[in-house]
Amino acid sequence: MKNIFVKTLSALSLSAFAFTAGSTFAADEKIEVTPTPKVTSQELAAIYVLSEVCPKLVSDQAKFEQGYAKLAKEYLPNEKAPVAALEKLSKQKSFAKILKEAQADAEKAGDAKNKEICKELTAYAN
Repeated sequence: MKNIFVKTLSALSLSAFAFTAGSTFAADEKIEVTPTPKVTSQELAAIYVLSEVCPKLVSDQAKFEQGYAKLAKEYLPNEKAPVAALEKLSKQKSFAKILKEAQADAEKAGDAKNKEICKELTAYAN
């Protein structure tokens, strides 16, 4: 389900990227090394923008908040409070440009496309 959100966000020009994890094998020892995907600032900005856009577009706020929290936890698994971490990040000066780009992309996408993502995120709570 996480990849659906990433693909949808990307399709809506929210600068989210799909993760790819490759495997590398050591020649003689056959040791598998799988790199951990790195979450980009653009992805975090796109996720945060959902918290700004979706509340006015969904009817079940509690389900939205659960889905949003679940998505945030998947992208920030080492954070005790990932939603709060995103909120804090959104206030940092160094993040402002990336956040503004994500907000502009969401605005360009329009309410219909944004509502579709928000509804998926509400269903993601289950």
